[in-house]
Amino acid sequence: MMVLFLVSAALISNSSSHGNLTTAALRNQTTKQSPMRKNFRFWCVLRTLPFFTFCFVLSLYKCLTSKSLRFREQRKDLVASVDKKLPNGFLEDQEQTVVLLPRSPSPSKRYFPIPLDALEEEFRLRMADDGKLFREEFNSLPCGFGCGTFEEASREENREKNRYPNILPYDHSRVLLSHIDGYMGSDYINASYIDGYREKNKFIAAQGPKPETVGDFWRMVWEQKSATIVMLTNTRERKEEKCYQYWPEQGCWIYGCVRVAMEDVTVLVDYTIRKFCVQHHAADGCRPPRLVTQLHFTSWPDFGVPLSPIGMLKFLKKVKTVNPAHAGPIIVHCSAGVGRTGTFIVIDAMMDMMHAEARVDVFGFVSRIRKQRCQLIQTEMQYSFIYQALLEHYLYGDTELDVASLEGHLHKLHNTHTQMDRVGLEEEFRKFTNVRIMKENMRTGNLPTNMRKNRVLQIIPYDFNRVILSMKRGQEFTDYINASFIDGYRQKDYFIATQAPLAHTVQDFWRMVWEWKCHSIVMLTELKEREQEKCMRYWPAEGSVSFGDYVLELKRDTLCETFSIRDMLLSYASEKQTRLVRQFHFHGWPEIGIPSDGKGMIDIIAAVQKQQQQSGNNPIVVHCSAGAGRTGTFIALSNILERVKAEGLLDVFQTVKSLRTRRPHMVQTVEQYDFCYRVVQDFVDIYSDYANFK
Repeated sequence: MMVLFLVSAALISNSSSHGNLTTAALRNQTTKQSPMRKNFRFWCVLRTLPFFTFCFVLSLYKCLTSKSLRFREQRKDLVASVDKKLPNGFLEDQEQTVVLLPRSPSPSKRYFPIPLDALEEEFRLRMADDGKLFREEFNSLPCGFGCGTFEEASREENREKNRYPNILPYDHSRVLLSHIDGYMGSDYINASYIDGYREKNKFIAAQGPKPETVGDFWRMVWEQKSATIVMLTNTRERKEEKCYQYWPEQGCWIYGCVRVAMEDVTVLVDYTIRKFCVQHHAADGCRPPRLVTQLHFTSWPDFGVPLSPIGMLKFLKKVKTVNPAHAGPIIVHCSAGVGRTGTFIVIDAMMDMMHAEARVDVFGFVSRIRKQRCQLIQTEMQYSFIYQALLEHYLYGDTELDVASLEGHLHKLHNTHTQMDRVGLEEEFRKFTNVRIMKENMRTGNLPTNMRKNRVLQIIPYDFNRVILSMKRGQEFTDYINASFIDGYRQKDYFIATQAPLAHTVQDFWRMVWEWKCHSIVMLTELKEREQEKCMRYWPAEGSVSFGDYVLELKRDTLCETFSIRDMLLSYASEKQTRLVRQFHFHGWPEIGIPSDGKGMIDIIAAVQKQQQQSGNNPIVVHCSAGAGRTGTFIALSNILERVKAEGLLDVFQTVKSLRTRRPHMVQTVEQYDFCYRVVQDFVDIYSDYANFK
């Protein structure tokens, strides 16, 4: 500090003593001076200092300037070397090409395999301090830039085939197509072979096809004898094309020399399954057709990674089930073929390693496959998501059941099997305590002005999936209601889980029904239970009633065996329109306990589904009193029974666990959890031909 003060003083005294430049003129002149001129000026100033000070400052100045020059040269060399090896890196989750920062010149750390019994603790340590250790580990990965050349990908005739000019396959691991006479570069496609855990070239990591490369893509599918395509991007994201639609919606199309016919489509909430009949047409005749299955994961958000790995793990299991044992490589692609693609491949390999060796080596495996295709796994979020998925699988395992094994599983759950005399069902339910309630994501519901709109202070919607109302003009915080979007079996945000209206939130309730075009309401509580008010009467006993701008007219009230059906005409004064809304009011579900049998629940779920088919699949409003226990159980059963009908499979544990990540305390008690199992068993007993249940 003393030295800097002396230098500053000398400069000031020097400039003031000369007096021939104003401050502004001096600043202007200084900016235009060359480095040599600046050094000369500084030398002149130093001459005015005492001798010993002059020597000390001069030596310090030389030291600082030499270090600065050395740093600049090192940085210039490093950037130049990276640029020579590969163009600037592309991050899939950005709208434009982004320069990847050069890695630290210091040697990379080594991370060793993690035994499974240490995985939870290691994950917790890495997540601390906003994922600091995950960042360090990810940044220690070798880039893979120097592992090969990109000569074929860089040829003039092949450049337009690359979706991104900076994501290129290595020459040594690229997929070679058969050469077409007279066409330069006809053997090129932007795709690389990637090893699995112990299986060489188990995968092909590819970019999403472009319009001009669709023929090449299907030629690769045919020539590599691939039977499974894994798609991890949507065709458009944030108004940008991420992948050209390379399949027909219906009928058949011919792409180059390959004919592709749509055979079947199954749309589920997290992914879509498409089956194609693929046939090769050549000069010497047609080859026998093959079945190719595309599994398209649609729930990867535009930014980041999925909120929970549950959907991805179910998807991965489906891929493993669908892919034939003796088929060619599984083709995996996103947009660039490195970020999401690499994430999927690493999870698959590490799950295989987990079962074979009781440990995982994410760092080692990513380091290895980056030698086959550079930049696999692009962000630390993707890297930590891999660990999250592996931990999820390790902690909870595969809880999926075939319908035929349900009875045996129930028998096991209801029989004591430990010295502590803990019932298996209670042990399974206890695992839900690992699902953390994310209070930091409940900011809107916890605002002072919104607190009075919550019936139970422990059950507040998360910000990321809360139902948002239109803001009333001139009134702040009028977009809030205690309600959460919940996914159905086939459709996102298919349910709205909400509390029973309070006296001052009834208008918001009907505003939500109107704005989200809901035609079905499921009520699972009585107005009063145990002499306490549990729900404000939000419909007319007869005739009509007004709630602010909304008018309800009761058209019909029918009592069925276990529930009432009320048809109401909802009108909104501002729009002068009306809409028919049907309320299904289930009776016989006490606040504490469960219904006496499962048939009534099966019947009301069937009635609601029929109503949805007739009115359109807009969100179903489901409420009890607080909108968690009975509400969660109804939604869980709706999704479980729908899957049983479609696939003959069920996963009560993961269905309920997934609900709890979307709204706190969904399926609140072990009794309600057990009820889910019992209703499915009743369903199977009643409808032995369950696939025909309507």
